[in-house]
Amino acid sequence: MPSAAWHDGASMNGPSLDTIVNLAKRRGIAFQSSEIYGGLRSTYDYGPLGVELKDNVKRAWWRAMVQLREDVVGLDASILMHPRVWEASGHVESFTDPLIECMNCHHRFRADHLPDPPVCPDCGNRQFTDARNFNLMFKTYAGPVEDAGALVWLRPETAQGIFVDFTQVLASSRKKIPFGIAQRGKSFRNEITPGNFIFRTREFEQMEMEYFVKPGTDEEAHQYWIDERFDWYLRLGIRREKLRLREHAADELSFYSKRTVDVEYEFPWGWAELEGIANRGDYDLSQHAKFSGQDLSYFDQESQERYVPYVIEPAAGADRCLLAFLVDAYREEEVTTASGKVERRTVLALHKDLAPYKAAVLPLSRHENLVPLAKEVASLLRPRFMIDYDDAGSIGRRYRRQDEIGTPYAVTVDFESLEDNAVTVRDRDTMAQDRIPIAELVAYLNERLVGT
Repeated sequence: MPSAAWHDGASMNGPSLDTIVNLAKRRGIAFQSSEIYGGLRSTYDYGPLGVELKDNVKRAWWRAMVQLREDVVGLDASILMHPRVWEASGHVESFTDPLIECMNCHHRFRADHLPDPPVCPDCGNRQFTDARNFNLMFKTYAGPVEDAGALVWLRPETAQGIFVDFTQVLASSRKKIPFGIAQRGKSFRNEITPGNFIFRTREFEQMEMEYFVKPGTDEEAHQYWIDERFDWYLRLGIRREKLRLREHAADELSFYSKRTVDVEYEFPWGWAELEGIANRGDYDLSQHAKFSGQDLSYFDQESQERYVPYVIEPAAGADRCLLAFLVDAYREEEVTTASGKVERRTVLALHKDLAPYKAAVLPLSRHENLVPLAKEVASLLRPRFMIDYDDAGSIGRRYRRQDEIGTPYAVTVDFESLEDNAVTVRDRDTMAQDRIPIAELVAYLNERLVGT
């Protein structure tokens, strides 16, 4: 069994952000976008492993929020919407941050992200311009003419698409309140001070659900979703001591919110929001009814009442979740090899549902007799699991590579395999090894990977 020990870029509180950024770039998880041109601030591309990891995060969310529930359905609304949507929602008027500019280096910051009195983190200057409100929405134009009539906005959140489609989804799904509509998708915010790698970017992916309830039942429903969303992170392996709930104070509540609670994670730079669970009251449906002239109320056949539903909104960021899972899974351990030598290994102890590759097939060498059987084993597994095939370097070095990217199982094809038609399966976390007949390999991995 390995013994946990933190070294260099890792401490008892976890790895540094630089350690995670370097790992992400080296292993093709996430890296600077358009880097050959010097990059663009706050934009990142997901590489081969990052695409799989992010998809697994989103899939785990969808499974918990939609697939396993009978009261939630899905939606994929357009990024571009009628500009009146954003007037009704309050984004055109109120979706702003306080912007100040350093009078020495002329760098700009969010006023509420600096100490009071403010000090420029780049040059140490204490003289700033007065704060002014800066709208965070990106504007563009639909069609060939760039005038006011063609103005549209890149959505700053996915929620509004759900609200404007409420009656359409309600009718087509034949759901009754309480029920929810879930959506995953890209959103865009022209952040004044993006940063902390993929935590705060101008283009990001959200996972939001709007749960519609009868007024008067909203507080109980809100508490249910606070508990449910907190537990989701625990079920996927986040350590409880790294999570907390934080209640929004009255002076920080959004203008539409009756109550908001954040799920926060302790990142390398401190506690920060992973997900917000808000009781939005009936603000959104009422506003869209007012601005559109359409009836967005609900008739409850059981009680013979008509009302505008209240909305409970769990809203998470896929990119932030991915970063939290990376940070939380990172381990540096001292292990003893078969020869008695003590070595250090880096492990991403990701939950098996999230791991980019579920297994890796490793022929002991590139010997001409081993490769065909190893390829056959890979072909057996590939239709069922996302796998890697790696034949470069020593077997020990390949084990370490797979440990570092979080692969739960390594399947070694050796010379004995040619005689007994079996393989050695190594567990990432315990490094224990089992000898498994190839005919039973799929069932062996299924038992350990599916539904974990």
